Amino acid sequence: MAAASGPAEASPVCVLVLGMAGSGKTTFVQRLAAHLHGQRCPPYVINLDPAVHDLPFPANIDIRDTVKYKEVMKQYGLGPNGGIVTSLNLFATRFDQVMKFIEKRQNASKYVIIDTPGQIEVFTWSASGTIITEALASSFPSVVVYVMDTSRSTNPITFMSNMLYACSILYKTKLPFIVVMNKTDIIDHSFAVEWMQDFETFQDALNQETSYVSNLTRSMSLVLDEFYSSLKVVGVSAVLGTGLDDFFVQLSKAVDEYEREYRPEYERLRKTLEKAQNKQKREQLEHLWKDMGSVCMQGNTLAGSDDASAMGPSELILTRGTLDEEEEEERESDTDDIDHEVTEESHEEPAFRNFMQETRMKYQRRSNPNE
Repeated sequence: MAAASGPAEASPVCVLVLGMAGSGKTTFVQRLAAHLHGQRCPPYVINLDPAVHDLPFPANIDIRDTVKYKEVMKQYGLGPNGGIVTSLNLFATRFDQVMKFIEKRQNASKYVIIDTPGQIEVFTWSASGTIITEALASSFPSVVVYVMDTSRSTNPITFMSNMLYACSILYKTKLPFIVVMNKTDIIDHSFAVEWMQDFETFQDALNQETSYVSNLTRSMSLVLDEFYSSLKVVGVSAVLGTGLDDFFVQLSKAVDEYEREYRPEYERLRKTLEKAQNKQKREQLEHLWKDMGSVCMQGNTLAGSDDASAMGPSELILTRGTLDEEEEEERESDTDDIDHEVTEESHEEPAFRNFMQETRMKYQRRSNPNE
């Protein structure tokens, strides 16, 4: 009944299920959803595999309803892996809507289960995978579940490659991590747990290998000793449904680890980002006020000058009509002062003046004949 008493009451727990192709992660998601439905605690299931033909579980959100995988391949001329990456990139551009759907259902569902594509590198090492993981982890308690095929890990070299990949995912996602050793109905996972806990036992298994890879594996096993010490491991059979109670116990511990170590870090990063954004806004406002202040100072200087050329355009427009009227009045006053008789005499011809003088002299002679 560990599933019924969910560790988070306010926020749902996001379970990101990763794993190699053929490890049984889709079957594990199906068994997980069925177990929660049996506990009357229905999860919110999201499918992020655009290339899957048939889903063995009902999904609340399915990437295939948004992006058509084969159409993406035809339109962009891509292969299978390129089509999956592009489909995830297109879906990631609308993941804010998925976050809103999860927020609406957080009171009804205590767990959000996300099934990822079969090609694990498509999700773990792509930009869309990082965007989706960080978006979930910044808002909800998130746990990464790495599903491992136990039956194929009986070889120590194969086991070490699985552990190296799990370690790389842990350090890339920086989230609480659980290794689910699936298919325990075929072979028990106790040998793998013993290899992680006892270095000598793993060395004995490696002594049967004489290749160069075995020497590298022997060196890497010493490096991963610290990784093994804090790793949460649980054996599960997705077919039979065994080990799920232990899985939810480990999941509860992982959520506590998230609240204790990871959430404060995300809150610190969020506050740092908000401070940087507020500082940028303040600097922009200061630059704006400085620019506005310089413009006002220039306007005051121009308005206070006595030079007519320093007047603003509006002042020139207002005074322009007055100046023209004064000039016209001055011109009218100048024309009134002109002596028109002098002007006419100045324009008379010399012959006409002589004619007038002779006429005057003749008139005087007639009036004075005695002279």
